[in-house]
Amino acid sequence: MRGPDEINIIPNEHPRHRVDMDIPYAIARNETTHAEWMACVADGGCTHLSDHRVLMPGGYKALGPDHPVVNVSYLDAQEYVTWLNLKAGGEVYRLPTEAEWEYAARAGTETPFAQGEALTAKQANFSRGATENVLGRGQDPGVSLPDLVDRYSPVPVNELDAANDWGVRHMSGNVYELTLSCWSDEHLGLSSDSAYLANGDMRRSCRHVAKGGAFTTAMDGLRPAARVRPTEDYRRDFLGFRVVRDLHDTAGR
Repeated sequence: MRGPDEINIIPNEHPRHRVDMDIPYAIARNETTHAEWMACVADGGCTHLSDHRVLMPGGYKALGPDHPVVNVSYLDAQEYVTWLNLKAGGEVYRLPTEAEWEYAARAGTETPFAQGEALTAKQANFSRGATENVLGRGQDPGVSLPDLVDRYSPVPVNELDAANDWGVRHMSGNVYELTLSCWSDEHLGLSSDSAYLANGDMRRSCRHVAKGGAFTTAMDGLRPAARVRPTEDYRRDFLGFRVVRDLHDTAGR
């Protein structure tokens, strides 16, 4: 939280505010995998056959079934959610709101990352080069961080020591994750998760917030507070998603 005389250099992360998490929900432990996506394609629920590879320094690399699905857009993810709900027999699955995503990513912490003040290459998949560039701007010589690595690719969802204290994995790094929430230049400051969900429901066509950073991102971009705004049809090899299940019914509501 900045002081009263400090310049707000990242306005889209403000204002800092408390949100009452009034919707019981479960969030997927991992990002949606390519195998899970292909089950939807094989069953006719998903129409997009995603390009499951990344461009490495030496050429394209094919990814495996346990890698997060990439090159899928918000509209593609909505097809997957619709298919899941047909399988479940009710409207129980969806993308998380930005509030739900950040709550799960922080796992009760208030540090820049759920793991503390910084991340290691064993905890998250992010870019050493991009991190050195960010920290070394304006410095001669620049910054060298030899303990970090550039993997140039997502890793399978079960790799790395990537779980936070609640057991949710890769909320920082690997691939950006889409949310249901529409972008705003500053946080709307809504007081409850249900208000954020209602706002997302009312504004179906918009740029949707994506969170968590990716293998291409500097460490700073992996903070749970950080956010970007892809268009609804945006597909890239660093963009994926995970789902939540609304537990209203099991909570007796």
